[in-house]
Formats: sequence, structure tokens, C-alpha cells
Amino acid sequence: MAHGSGRHFLQIPGPTNVPDRILRAIDKPTMDHRGPDFGRLGRELLAGLKEIFRTRGPVVIYPASGTGAWEAALVNTLSPGDKVLMFETGHFASLWRELAQRLGLQVELVAGDWRHGVDPAQVEARLAEDKGHAIKAVCVVHNETSTGVASRVAAVRQAIDRAGHPTLLMVDTISSLASIDYRHEAWGIDVTVAGSQKGLMLPPGLSFNAISEKALAASKLSRMPRSYWDWQAMLTANATGYFPYTPATNLLYGLKEAMAMLLEEGLEAVFARHDRHAEATRRAVVAWGLEVQCMEPREYSSSLTAVRLPDGHDADAFRATTLDRFNLSLGNGLGKVSKKVFRIGHLGDFNDLMLMGTLAGVEMGLARAGVPHKPGGAQAAIDYLKTAN
Repeated sequence: MAHGSGRHFLQIPGPTNVPDRILRAIDKPTMDHRGPDFGRLGRELLAGLKEIFRTRGPVVIYPASGTGAWEAALVNTLSPGDKVLMFETGHFASLWRELAQRLGLQVELVAGDWRHGVDPAQVEARLAEDKGHAIKAVCVVHNETSTGVASRVAAVRQAIDRAGHPTLLMVDTISSLASIDYRHEAWGIDVTVAGSQKGLMLPPGLSFNAISEKALAASKLSRMPRSYWDWQAMLTANATGYFPYTPATNLLYGLKEAMAMLLEEGLEAVFARHDRHAEATRRAVVAWGLEVQCMEPREYSSSLTAVRLPDGHDADAFRATTLDRFNLSLGNGLGKVSKKVFRIGHLGDFNDLMLMGTLAGVEMGLARAGVPHKPGGAQAAIDYLKTAN
């Protein structure tokens, strides 16, 4: 294979580009994970994560993908046969549902069109009907990575409260944490699920549960089998900065650097930067005459934009063209939107010039692949970026 000059543009919505600062941190020699230096590192990380999740409660770190954190949330709080309410907002919401079913939970699924987020009114109505409080958990994906739809989690919490229902609220923030405004404690979330490979700018390999007091109390009554995922074992060891089994030491070095970078920029500035790049991307899509997958503007994602191609055009063939010709990787369509959409990731360690390189590559790829479009999308993004702070 011939050498391709220049940098590869990895613009899938995760794993994201890992910044040099984090790569250099991960590159340090591995330390003794039972020694005093590691205990100090562990305590620092566990305290710092509370600021990222915006909580005063505990945050547990697993050496796992986000799928592990999904399972940990369920097995620590529920019992076999418990009913959970889930919402079909996209591919990853569907995968979480399948995992819950395999664990022996009874899943009530609210069907969706993969173009809208969770409807708080539906949540309130369904919970108001549940007079016997059979529903033990409501599970929501905050930012659906397959569709670019961000559900209104705070409004979902308010809907639960209006219904007067004691259900737990669990939220997947795998592609929103440290990219889109999220407040575990203020929004009354019981378990927040997250992963390392998106807004936290790390390679895959770490996952997280942020835990409310209510969820912790539920864990003491839960009868789901668990060992590796057991919160209590983690929290007991975490009290002194350690873990009950071998942690992903070098990724934890990277996590420390990632948190430093986020807090140096300031979380509000991080969210504003993501909002700005998302809006510029959507303006480019509209100028091309293409369609954003998300149909509700107040649910637009600031982590990624899923773009629909015209009928008769294969999004995967278009992606193959951009990769072959411009060394640009775009996200593929998943599940029900396979071959129908491509996804532009604009999250993590990302700036204006990186965005414009991406959008220019998309525009040139559309032309080269013969996808009907209007020219000028990249320019529309430039015009917006020149004036938006």
C-alpha cells in the first residue's frame, strides 16, 4: 500500500483524536498499583471526576468499554424480573435494551423513529399509569451516537417528579460527557454511564458510573448476580485510592491529563466550543442541500451531526470515497440508518481549522462520489465561524 502523506482525519464520533498531552501522559512507565504513589493518584482522580460529572457523590472507574458501565448500572441496582422503561432513540439505546433483556430484566420499550429524543410527556404519562410502581428504572441515552439526537434529560427528570414516581433514572452519557452540558446531581440522575473515548479524549478502555445516594441504597437491596461490576467492592477499595483488581494504570495517567485540560479550558467554554462547531456543521449541511438526521432543533447534538444522503445514494460508498481520496474517516450509519447516513464527529480535542478541514473533505467527497448537492457548505461554515464567538 502506498504511503499517504499528511495526517489522517479521524472524524468519527468516537474514539476521538487523542491529544499529544494525553499520549505523553499515557507513555509514562507503569507504576505499582498497590504502592503509595498510586494511592495518591487514585484519590486525585476520583475527586476530580466529581467536577466533570458535576456531583458530590461517588464515581466508579472500570477497566472496560461503555458496555460494561451499562451492565454495572443495571446489575447494581435491580433484581431479576424487574421492569425497566427504555426508549428507542437509536442504535445504542437498542443495544442497551438488548443487554437488559439478556440479564433477565423485563424491558418495556417505547418505540421511536430514530430522529427524535425521549419525549418527557411520554415519560410522565407512562409513569402516571404505573400505580403499583412496577417500573424500577427509566433508562435514557443522553446523546444518541448513531443519530446525533440529544434527549432533554433535565426535562425527563422533571417529568418523573411530576408523576410522583420513585423509579431510578439512569442516563448514558458516553458521547456527551465533557462535550455537552450535563449535571448528574442538579438534574437528579441516579446512575450516569460514561466512557473514556469521546469527550474525555482518551483511547477506549475506561468506563464510569456516577452514583446517587438513592442508587447506592438500591444496590443494597439488588439481587442481580455481580462480581466484577460490584460497586461495593470498588467503593471500599476506592476510599484509599486503590481498586479491587488490576486497574488500567496508564489510561489513568491519561485521565488525569484529560481532566486537567478540560478544567484549564473550563467546562462552560468546552460546551460552548462544541455548540459552535456543531452549528457550523449544520449550516454546511443545509447549504449542501442535505438533511440532518435529527428533526428537532432543540435536540441537536453538539458532539456529532448525522447527515442523510438522498435516496439511491449509498452513504458507505461515499465514506469509502472520502477515505480513499482524502484520508478522511467519517462515521457510518448503524442499524436502521445503515447506508442512509454518514456521521461527522466534532467532539473532543477539536478546533476551527480541524472542522474546516473536515467539512472541506466532505464537500470534495460529495462531488467526487457523485452525490447531488449544492456547493458552498464549507463556506457557509466559515461565514458562521467568523462571526460566532
